[in-house]
Amino acid sequence: MKTVKVGLIGFGTVGGGTVDILKNTLPEIQRRIGQTVEITIIAMRDLQRTRPVDTGDIPLTDQASDVVNHPDVEIVVELMGGTSVAKSLLETAIRNGKHVVTANKALIAEHGNELFALAEKHQVMIAYEAAVAGGIPIIKALREGLAGNRVEWLAGIINGTGNYILTEMKQPNADFYQVLKTAQELGYAEADPTFDVEGIDAAHKLTILASIAFGIELQFDKVYTEGISRVTADDIRYAEQMGYAVKHLGIASRTATGFSLRVHPTLIPDNVLIANVNGVMNAVMAYGNHVGPTMYYGPGAGAGPTASAVVADIIDVIRWKHQPTEDRVPALGFKADQMKNQPVVDIDEIETAYYIRCFALDHAGVLAKITTILADYEISVEHMLQEPSTNNSKDATLVMVTNTVKENKLNQALQTLQALDEIDGEIMRIRVDALG
Repeated sequence: MKTVKVGLIGFGTVGGGTVDILKNTLPEIQRRIGQTVEITIIAMRDLQRTRPVDTGDIPLTDQASDVVNHPDVEIVVELMGGTSVAKSLLETAIRNGKHVVTANKALIAEHGNELFALAEKHQVMIAYEAAVAGGIPIIKALREGLAGNRVEWLAGIINGTGNYILTEMKQPNADFYQVLKTAQELGYAEADPTFDVEGIDAAHKLTILASIAFGIELQFDKVYTEGISRVTADDIRYAEQMGYAVKHLGIASRTATGFSLRVHPTLIPDNVLIANVNGVMNAVMAYGNHVGPTMYYGPGAGAGPTASAVVADIIDVIRWKHQPTEDRVPALGFKADQMKNQPVVDIDEIETAYYIRCFALDHAGVLAKITTILADYEISVEHMLQEPSTNNSKDATLVMVTNTVKENKLNQALQTLQALDEIDGEIMRIRVDALG
């Protein structure tokens, strides 16, 4: 039985999970591919650090270059993270004729276009299932499972930290920063949570998903990104009263003039399946013109789930390299010369409904004044709640859900409302999407 030799760069949680799966599931893997897989070398930053699993007699090094230049390694598995050093290492590996498996969403989202071109030039494969949504095989589902469809839109909960925070904020009087602190104590959030709570991590993943779904170039710098730190427990409570859940979604869709790529808090109907995805779990919905709506659910991080995707990619690489060139599945699902460079529309151009919350002076005529201003901008109110403000006895809390309107028109209306003497404090706005 032929042995395929693999080199690992990075030996943290996912690296340990990869070694563990290859050790404990090897007989099953051999049955699938008729070959065996052997880890030949592991590069880790600190050789004195406690190892996540027993490495037996696998050689260890603190020089990642030893892996990409190793004469026997056929597949380089990159699990170190970061972009600049990782990019340089993978470019060397590709030029050395080695296939690549990576869990590095930032690297693929920001530098994937050039890396995939380099890989095609050298006739090697870059596999990256583990870069998006951990153990959910969403890359393969979009790239191959939905290949008979024109994907119209996709929407996903693709960051477990943000989903955990919004789930816990359903509790009365919950505070965002207190919930974040708990998430950090439980290991769900990093010491610096910016990438998670501000949507940057989700934007990296959305960039990749949109490219595969629509056959467009990776355009991370065009993704609109908005975090969840301004969402309050009251917003979640009001949303529930009106039949919605608040989720931090990555949404990609076709528009009349291009594509929309955006990450932001979103109200979605509570009877949509993805609205009930809670805690640290991930889920992605994709709508194909023939199949209709589909959903993929599972753990988005952790040793087992992410390493499961890494090992599946190793198996895919072994199968891929024995296929005729013309039969190989392209890295992003479409032939390289068929990838489109169509525009990503500005967030001001999107059309959706909106949730609006404000504190207004509780006097006769104020509500009529507010709705008149909205009507001046052709905005109607579909749902409304009103209750006494807990901040000021003279104020009322007004909560409204509008009809579908272009974002720039809503922004003009909110600017006019914000200037009213009867409005106290900053107006809160959250986009609404029916996902239908």
